[in-house]
Amino acid sequence: MNAIGVIPARYASTRFEGKVLADLCGKSVVQHVYEKAKQAKLLDDLIVACDDERVKNAVLKFGGKVVFTSPDQPTGTDRLTEVVNPLDVKVIVNIQGDEPFVQPTMIDSIVLELSSNPRTGMVTIIKKITDEKELYDPNIVKVVIDKDGYALYFSRNFIPFVRNRAAEKPILEATTFYKHIGLYGYTKDFLFTFKNLPKAKLEEAEKLEQLRALEHGYKIKTIVTKFDTVGIDTPEDLERAKELFKAKP
Repeated sequence: MNAIGVIPARYASTRFEGKVLADLCGKSVVQHVYEKAKQAKLLDDLIVACDDERVKNAVLKFGGKVVFTSPDQPTGTDRLTEVVNPLDVKVIVNIQGDEPFVQPTMIDSIVLELSSNPRTGMVTIIKKITDEKELYDPNIVKVVIDKDGYALYFSRNFIPFVRNRAAEKPILEATTFYKHIGLYGYTKDFLFTFKNLPKAKLEEAEKLEQLRALEHGYKIKTIVTKFDTVGIDTPEDLERAKELFKAKP
């Protein structure tokens, strides 16, 4: 296989337990994610990686493919490596199980980049920020990129800082701000390199796993999307997602 998608779907979420099985307009959150990802044209296989029988049974019920992984895995990346370790595959896309608005084109763009650029080992999706409130929300991760689209830094804080901005000028007109969409792609070789890197100080400070790669000197390619997403981290996020589905099914 050239590329597979893996959806880590953990039941015991700290802020919203069982969120992947929460009902979102008649389907579970993870079913929405699976059905969206299934529309990607460049994936040879799609697997849900879970650690709870309730999630496993729910995925099997809607006809999805599921692998049961160790409940002791500390992160979604570790769960990912457990699934792909025995597989002969070049590209792996990590699709968050709580992102029901993920778009198939996002997935395909990641596969295309990793398949066509031998120097790229890790790719993620970003989007231009158009709502000023998102700049100040620590749950929305901001990213600064270089001229070639490689990430310079990720932060929960407001970056870049705009100095000497005219008070009457809207902040979003001062420069371009990007937020991170939690969708990753890796070559299989780099995935295991990344997994074995020691945790870094920046990662610990920001609680952002991707900073481990940057602090150890590796590059992360970013791809800009025009699509927005709503990650289901809290019950309030779920209500917001329901409103969006009603407005635009």
